[in-house]
Amino acid sequence: MDLIQNRKTIRRYLDKNIPNEVLKQVLEAGRLAPSWVNVQPWHFIIVRKNKEILCELSNNQPHVKNADVVIVCVADTSAWDKKRFSEVLKQKGMNDAGIESLLQLPVLYPPLLGEQTTLLRTVEQVTYAIAYMTLEAEKQGLGSCVVGALGNELTQILPELSEKVKRELNLNDRQVILAMLTLGYPDDNRGTVKLRKDFDEVVSEERLGQPFVV
Repeated sequence: MDLIQNRKTIRRYLDKNIPNEVLKQVLEAGRLAPSWVNVQPWHFIIVRKNKEILCELSNNQPHVKNADVVIVCVADTSAWDKKRFSEVLKQKGMNDAGIESLLQLPVLYPPLLGEQTTLLRTVEQVTYAIAYMTLEAEKQGLGSCVVGALGNELTQILPELSEKVKRELNLNDRQVILAMLTLGYPDDNRGTVKLRKDFDEVVSEERLGQPFVV
C-alpha cells in the first residue's frame, strides 16, 4: 500500500540513464499484468532516441522529450483475431468445442459487437499493464508520467503526424498508440500533488450510497 500511496506523477528528470536491467523490470510488470481471457492485447516499444516526434504527437509536452525513456504503449486489436485468440484459449487447456462455444459469446468475444467495442475492450486491458508499470517504476526509484493526451485514433487529432509515427514504429492499422509512459530518475521528488476523493465518496457496500463500515 505504501508503494501506491507514495507514487505520484513526475515530469522533471535528471540527465541520467536508466540501466536496461531496471527498465526490464518495469516492462515485466506490464507483461505480467492481468488480462481477462488472457488475450494480452498489448505491445511496449522502448524509445530513447527519436523522442522529439513523440513530443510533437503529445502536443509538445516537454517531459516526453526530456525523459530518459518513453515507453509507447500499443493496443493491438488483432489479438482478437479468431486464429490468434483460439491459440490463447488452447494454451489455457480449452478444447475445440469449448473454444467454438466461447467464440459465439459477445461478452467474451468483442469482435461480435464490432470494431468500436473491440477497440474499447482492448484499451481497457492495456490500461491494466500501464498501471502495473507505473508501480514497478516507483519501486525501482524512477519517476513516471502517463501521457494520454496525444494524437491517435481515439482523440482524432494530429492524424497525419499520428500515421507518420505509426509508420516509424512499424505499426499497422490494427495497432493503436494508446499512451506513452515517460520514465526517468526524478529531478524533483515533489511531483504532482496527489489529490484523491475521500474513501466514502468512491466506495459503497451492496448498493450505491450505502457506506462501507470497517
